[in-house]
Amino acid sequence: MVTIKTSEEIEILREGGRRLALILQTVAKEAVAQVSSAYLNDCAEKLIKKGGDTPSFLGYAPRGAKRPFPAALCVSINDEVVHGIPNEAGKILKDGDIVALDAGLVHKGLFVDYAITIGVGAIDEKAQKLLEVTKKALARGIKAVRAGRTTGDIGYAIETFVKPSGFGIVRDLAGHGVGYAVHEEPFIPNFGKRGEGVELKAGMVIAIEPMLNEGSAAVVLAPDGFTYRTKDGSRSAHFEHTVVVTEKGAEILTLL
Repeated sequence: MVTIKTSEEIEILREGGRRLALILQTVAKEAVAQVSSAYLNDCAEKLIKKGGDTPSFLGYAPRGAKRPFPAALCVSINDEVVHGIPNEAGKILKDGDIVALDAGLVHKGLFVDYAITIGVGAIDEKAQKLLEVTKKALARGIKAVRAGRTTGDIGYAIETFVKPSGFGIVRDLAGHGVGYAVHEEPFIPNFGKRGEGVELKAGMVIAIEPMLNEGSAAVVLAPDGFTYRTKDGSRSAHFEHTVVVTEKGAEILTLL
């Protein structure tokens, strides 16, 4: 069921989003060569708890999962699309890697979600383009948000922007509603047709998150039960913001 948040709840989400953006930007500065992904996770968890909030990913058990997620931060490196487990042995960053950092927190009982992808040291031209196109695709998706439009309008905006780049748009994973839980309805694909899907209404809070691959759009689930990788081994990028739908457009909540 799609939910509408009150003005008081949106104010709480606004503060939670600001806190999460600051935390993830702080953690990103620690993502340098020879640093372990476990260290990045520890940083994120400590910063979230220091603010009196709760990491929403830690212990989260989505439907069908054989175990709860064991970390506060998803660290997805190169061909890992999303949900990379950071405390997995041997995950050490190296120059040239591209790394997606994805975290969520609960502030005063309400959930926000945010993700960025960064380069470690100097990255090659194709990786830089992948990051730039994915980040701009998120901006296009957010620009399409307005009360009275649909989830299909968001997907259409992202898809039509990305297609000329030749990058694969992941179709098996998507954005979603957020606020009262880690994941809520509606499901928000990064492709679609104008006017189709769920109607957007003022007060809806949604997470928009394009995931683009250098090669094919196909992904596979790793044996750990959480990490999605590109099927062809190509690199992937992921950007995400939590936004609230208004009559005039979208307000980004995960901003400093």
